[in-house]
Amino acid sequence: MGVCSAPHCSNSSYIGKQLFRFPKDPERKKKWVVNCQRDFEPTPHSRLCQDHFEQSQFEEIAKSSAGRKKLKPNAIPTLFCVKNPPYPAITTPYIRLLPLRNEPEEKEIIYKDHGYARHTPLPGMGEENATAEQDPCLECELLKKQLDEETQQTMRLKQEVRAMKKRLYRLSRIEMGLQSFLYEDQIRALSLPKRSRRAVWSPETILEARNIRSIVGTKGYDYLREIGYPLPSYRTLCNRVETKLMVTTDMNCEELNELHLGFMASCESPIEGVGDHEEEELIGVLS
Repeated sequence: MGVCSAPHCSNSSYIGKQLFRFPKDPERKKKWVVNCQRDFEPTPHSRLCQDHFEQSQFEEIAKSSAGRKKLKPNAIPTLFCVKNPPYPAITTPYIRLLPLRNEPEEKEIIYKDHGYARHTPLPGMGEENATAEQDPCLECELLKKQLDEETQQTMRLKQEVRAMKKRLYRLSRIEMGLQSFLYEDQIRALSLPKRSRRAVWSPETILEARNIRSIVGTKGYDYLREIGYPLPSYRTLCNRVETKLMVTTDMNCEELNELHLGFMASCESPIEGVGDHEEEELIGVLS
């Protein structure tokens, strides 16, 4: 623990007095030495106690971390045994002027092409892309050209979509018209090739086909099927008949059709060349 360096003063920190070091500033340190009336050169261990400073030389609010008083930056000791010290206490507020720092010069930032940020070659550009990386204007032209091509392709696709919508609308109107006189299975059969065996006929279509064949006759029915009218074959009509009746007659098929009795010749029996003494086996359906 230190002891006060002022003459005729034996205060120390042992008795609770607060000691202050001599300032490092040569001018202020000289004022401290002259006021204490002692001819000596202060060392780093030289101290002055708090009794040699007026109350105005202490900070009013600021204190050290240990709760002790804190001197002002321009404080000067004046309370010694000698009256009227050469350097009186400074009562004017202390304003510390900080030296001006030179502002850093602005450096020009150079952006370099990093490996992870390289341009990916655009498809279809070929060797022109290497030249475009060196010339930004050329790269813009190539991108603009590609944009124009994509725009034209988009316009073509939009036209195709509009054409398909119109075609779909016409097909839906045609289907509505076909439903007015055809059944669903007949409409499906229109998309199948002629003589196709994949067609599935409903009972309503079978009955309608039987009536048509009874009215127009065998040749008329075959003609309708030949031009594409969706009708089941004669074999299908024979296999789908519900009520069968075996009869024998000397009349041929044309004569039976003229009577409108609803009889149909069997698929296994000939329909032509019936003689005067030959009997033809027929399968009939009662209407």
